[in-house]
Amino acid sequence: MTRLSASLFALLVWFVSKVSAVKNIEVQGADFVNEGTSDRFQILGVAYQPGGAAGFKADSGFDPLSNGTMCLREAALMQRLGINTIRVYNLDPSLNHAVAYILSDLCASIFNAVGIYMLLDVNSPLPGDSLNPGDLESSYNSEYLERTFAIVEAFKNYPNTLGFFAGNEVIQFPGSQTNVPPYMRAVVRDLKNYIAKNSERKIPVGYSAADVRDYLVDTFAYLSCQIDGSSSDMSRIDFFGLNSYSWCGPEATFESTDYDELTEFFGNTTIPVFFSEYGCNDPVPRVFNEVQALYGEEMRGVMSGGIIYEYTQEESNNFGLVDLNSDGTAKLRDDFDALQEQYNQLDIQALQSGNSNPRLQSPECSEALISDAQDFSKTFRIPTLPDGAQDMIDNGIQNPNAGKLVPVDQVDVEAAVYGSNGGRIEDLRIEPLPEDQSNTPNGQDTSGSTDASGTSTADGAEETSGGRIFAGIDLIMGGLAALLVIVTFQA
Repeated sequence: MTRLSASLFALLVWFVSKVSAVKNIEVQGADFVNEGTSDRFQILGVAYQPGGAAGFKADSGFDPLSNGTMCLREAALMQRLGINTIRVYNLDPSLNHAVAYILSDLCASIFNAVGIYMLLDVNSPLPGDSLNPGDLESSYNSEYLERTFAIVEAFKNYPNTLGFFAGNEVIQFPGSQTNVPPYMRAVVRDLKNYIAKNSERKIPVGYSAADVRDYLVDTFAYLSCQIDGSSSDMSRIDFFGLNSYSWCGPEATFESTDYDELTEFFGNTTIPVFFSEYGCNDPVPRVFNEVQALYGEEMRGVMSGGIIYEYTQEESNNFGLVDLNSDGTAKLRDDFDALQEQYNQLDIQALQSGNSNPRLQSPECSEALISDAQDFSKTFRIPTLPDGAQDMIDNGIQNPNAGKLVPVDQVDVEAAVYGSNGGRIEDLRIEPLPEDQSNTPNGQDTSGSTDASGTSTADGAEETSGGRIFAGIDLIMGGLAALLVIVTFQA
């Protein structure tokens, strides 16, 4: 092998092995902000839980972020759709026992490459993996906390980890509003303290609430205030998600859905607020015209976007954007096309512009913040740590499975994917972005039109791909510079 060919080979290895990382998203007042560009980050998200909660089983060796082949396909489709965030509900932090690196490494790295962030729930539906509202004192134990800390360990090193949900709809049934809130703040406190001691960066921790109007206002007030007025209060949530399905059908309006009331209520928020689930499916197919309201002038100054429920079509529901078939193929549903059409109408520059709202100081926690109507908890005495938990916070859990970015060597999707019109989507691949960019809608029509051969041609794909060539310019220039140094040195 000549010295030049050896240099070219070395350069090829360099290209394949280079791992580019997105910039972290941080909380600044009521906004998420890209720390690299200082642009406001609006969530264009989708819930991603193939198989649903019922499909998550202990010791199965599988969770939504453990199959790189699936993640490559979904990332390619989500990139075309315009998604910049996925929410994943049920994760197994111990899926590295049989491989050289954590199974989630490849999936997280694929989503990172295309500018898609991850919002992750630390709980699961399995026994002992979440707070039990009917037995709070017993379920809030060191074994449960160790499980939540293990999720943090598995995902803290990925730059595209946007945040963790400490709980999902735990406060919603009669009785839960009285007993659960102090324990919910305790879990938030414990997660934030663990991150502060064991992570190189601050990662936001928040809560996802059910849209139960009897409890919504008090839930937000209780979880977002500062005990003793201290800005260092670790039990205060960093963001607030709302699972809202009030906008149903094409005739719904900003006023008829109470979006106007939500916008007014959250108008003085001191933390980011967004829809952690949305997308009413009555009637079907959905048209997603609420997208224009959520990201339009009336709401974008208050809300930080939302997460469509959900990516995968599951049995007995009609919430899916994509059908995943047992033979490894996938097919887009009409909902995918409708959502893509709505996303393509958004003013991305306006969404990324800084919020003109002042950074308000969070109120001090007090009984006066809580209404008298629903017997909501007014005590801010947070439960003390269970035995053994402080040692885990101070020293880290034993044998953590800490993830890391790995090279993404494959960009082309090999499995067959079909548009909603039945035509196969050709040339489906991920297109890595510069490290300071998140994914945005790009005008594509992924299903496109079907030609006589049954092949689906995505409108706008050629133009978009041409523009995306520049996404790798930092990689190319770096490689050329490396080659120049090698050749010059050997000459």
